[in-house]
Amino acid sequence: MHTVIIERAASYDRPLVKDALIRLLEPLGGIETFVRPGERVLLKVNLLTGKAPEKAVTTHPEVVRGVIELVQAAGGIPLVGDSPGVGGLKSVAGKTGILAVVEATGARLVEFTNPQEVAGSGMFKRLALAEAYLSADKVINLPKLKTHEMMTMTCAVKNLFGTVVGTAKAGWHLKAGADREMFARMLLEIYLLRPPELTIVDAITAMEGDGPSSGDPRQVGLLLAGTNPVAVDVIAAEIAGIPKKLLYVERVAQTLGLDGADRATISTRGLPIEEARVASFRLPHISDVQFGLPPFLKNRLRHYLTSRPCAIPGKCRLCGICADACPPHAISIKDGRLVFDYHACIRCFCCRELCPDGALDVQEGKLLTFIKKFL
Repeated sequence: MHTVIIERAASYDRPLVKDALIRLLEPLGGIETFVRPGERVLLKVNLLTGKAPEKAVTTHPEVVRGVIELVQAAGGIPLVGDSPGVGGLKSVAGKTGILAVVEATGARLVEFTNPQEVAGSGMFKRLALAEAYLSADKVINLPKLKTHEMMTMTCAVKNLFGTVVGTAKAGWHLKAGADREMFARMLLEIYLLRPPELTIVDAITAMEGDGPSSGDPRQVGLLLAGTNPVAVDVIAAEIAGIPKKLLYVERVAQTLGLDGADRATISTRGLPIEEARVASFRLPHISDVQFGLPPFLKNRLRHYLTSRPCAIPGKCRLCGICADACPPHAISIKDGRLVFDYHACIRCFCCRELCPDGALDVQEGKLLTFIKKFL
């Protein structure tokens, strides 16, 4: 059996968060179960892009502060790291409030550079992850609970994609992004290469709607913890009321028979899950209804069964970030406007994820619009 702990935390008030974290970890034996004196403990935060904490795009700095202080109290040496989608680590950490916490606590911000190749045992035979992640004595995974236009939800497993260094993420989107189930398998294989010792989910303010960066903050008032990221994701999705058929990571994990994928093997402690459930958690646009279709039909109907990104007139300032980030280079700037090559577009929505101005929208395929009436 796997155990996931659920604890209330009504706000990001500093003493409240610290007390909630202590209660959260008590059923798991406390932070001392995971941290020994002198160990280098990497806190893998979500630093997608440089947005203010109240936007709910990144792990909140007060959650990071609380975990740093617990690690220090146990004698550990806290390191804080990620590989942002847009911008340098120090700049993004500064805008999100995490740099100030790192400096105030005496922790250390570590760049995810120097990718190290690791042999995989699944579909992907070689994966390159940040040396700082692989070399840490212990890893504490600190995801934010958010919706995700490509994967429906991003939480514990998806947060580990940040261990892929810089522009290499675009390469993985290009290789696996056109097939969401393959992308989910890649995420799971990254997790299996170096599982974190502990996952703590920041769900005090989550993100609903068109996440992971263009959605809306949603007050949930919870922290979650567990040692198995797949099990943590299963419980997070249950709390948010996300149907399993829309959860690529969880569905693929169950197909592979991974520990933590079967709800029957997961118990919860702390706040009863019935009291933790969130009503009407708004999901992203349905971007793919190709479940179970054979490949030849997927290819033929792709443009009609998927949503696609488009610019919002008058809002896009032609900064070029989306064009630079697009894995298949399907976006260009011509005659003072964004131009999309939808035949090349793999519908990964990295452009919307990384747009600093929220200037990209979603346009539904005609057949998808018709099908949604019956979903």
